[in-house]
Amino acid sequence: MQILVFGATGQTGQHFVRLALAAGHSVRAVARTPSKLTTTHADLDVVEGSVAGPLDLDALLDGVDAVVSMLGDRQAQETRMVYTEFVRRLVPAMRQQGVRRFLYQAGGLSAKPGKRLPIPLRMVRRTIAKSFDGQHRDNEAVMQYLDAEARDLQWVVHRAGIGSDGPSKGRLRRSSWWISIGTFVDCAEYSLRLLDDDDAVHTCDGSAYARGRRS
Repeated sequence: MQILVFGATGQTGQHFVRLALAAGHSVRAVARTPSKLTTTHADLDVVEGSVAGPLDLDALLDGVDAVVSMLGDRQAQETRMVYTEFVRRLVPAMRQQGVRRFLYQAGGLSAKPGKRLPIPLRMVRRTIAKSFDGQHRDNEAVMQYLDAEARDLQWVVHRAGIGSDGPSKGRLRRSSWWISIGTFVDCAEYSLRLLDDDDAVHTCDGSAYARGRRS
């Protein structure tokens, strides 16, 4: 599979790129600062660019089988729906190039379209995670757009509870209501599996460790 990755130099994105290449996929990574991508591989193509600026999406999508977005910019998202604007440009370009599969990583404190967060997560968002509210509002707008206007694409949203860059804590699985605090590598490994999971298409679920609460 040829995968186009946005956010490849982020903490989860770095692991995703490495794991995807190790699994035999080819990766085209878009990076604002390519030197931050620590992985080198014959099947890795790094393209300099930013979703906040002009991008030749037709060229980036040429020959691609799937698109992955692992973006996050708390400061920019405080005042602007950066990634909603980007996804609204990306989806028509994907249609034009015949690319159907899209995985978008959102925060676990971003609510599904038409749903409210469980009370414990709502309280966390209003208190210790209050400074990330712009990021969650942007993610929620992306999910609402995909759900209302892009159901012709095979999209899936991973609402990840990303915690730290420690070692693996186990295997994450899709959960319709609970979210575990996962390590970067576990979230990346789960997202790679999710990209090929037909049962997850058109879902905006979280992820939880198998030893935790059940869906």
